[in-house]
Amino acid sequence: MSLQIIYDLVKASDIPDAHVIETASFSPDEAATLERFLYRQTQAPDLFLGAFDVSDNERALIGYVCSTLSSAPTLTHESMGAHDPTGTSICIHAVCVTPEHRHKGIALGLLKEYAARLERACQDGAQYERILLITHEDMRDLYEKAGFEWLGKSEVVHGSLPWYEMRRILVSQSVLQQQQAIPAGLWEALQRSSTRKPPTAQLLASYPGGINDVVEQSSPSSDSANKVDLLCPRPGCGSIILKNGVASLVERESLQLEPATSRSILEPLPLPPATLKWWRVTPNAMAFENIGFSKTVLREADGKRLKLLSCAECDLGPLGWCEEGGSEFWLASIRVGYRA
Repeated sequence: MSLQIIYDLVKASDIPDAHVIETASFSPDEAATLERFLYRQTQAPDLFLGAFDVSDNERALIGYVCSTLSSAPTLTHESMGAHDPTGTSICIHAVCVTPEHRHKGIALGLLKEYAARLERACQDGAQYERILLITHEDMRDLYEKAGFEWLGKSEVVHGSLPWYEMRRILVSQSVLQQQQAIPAGLWEALQRSSTRKPPTAQLLASYPGGINDVVEQSSPSSDSANKVDLLCPRPGCGSIILKNGVASLVERESLQLEPATSRSILEPLPLPPATLKWWRVTPNAMAFENIGFSKTVLREADGKRLKLLSCAECDLGPLGWCEEGGSEFWLASIRVGYRA
């Protein structure tokens, strides 16, 4: 008999069944306790949605998604540990399906239904702004199909495996009112994808003369400036990070910007104390056309507080770094693209 699935809120009487699914889905060091489940259901019952199989004339819970609210725009240990009824961020704690019903599209259906209900709630006046979650890397595809964007590694540590944060922005009633105030046709025109092709980003390794092909030096005593625009190197993005003539080329010690075991399309940086050619940008972030900043990270070698730089359009990074509150910004010459 095929499944007949309905979506309904998980009641207090369903919590024991939900907790059985939880313990079958997570390792012991990651699974929530029964007490935590009861807390979430009593504090945020409207954010605890279940998938129920009614094919046998019974209401059997086969999957669920549960959340609480936070006022923080990103996930932290604090935002995951307590419910803030005035919060605008919906923090998903778990999306689980019974082992025998996995790989049947149930989790994806749950997520789409969940997001649709929250969108309708926003249109009815709820002040939700975003849905946040953390996941292991192997589940990224599922959440992207449900409309979530990948934000990168999370600071949350829970269990032995690393977690990555994802987000889906919700449309609030105030935004809908703003859209309605826009002249007819303008909003749709703005929403349509641009037909203009992004600039072509050429990697430094493809230049016959290497770094000498992309620098411009006005005099022997002056700094070498970038004679072409610096772009995001991700194929299909090509966002302009820095206009030509803004940065100066400096050779200085390399810096380990991410774990040596991380996987990235970016060129690996040499290990310190080897040197590297960096593009130095001053006096402030307004010199950039487009740049994104990470949360503050601590450099173990000297205890300095750094922020990592990334493409503000597609979040590719780290492309470089800066000291927190500093006036110098450093882009790795081998990690940016150059306008062809």
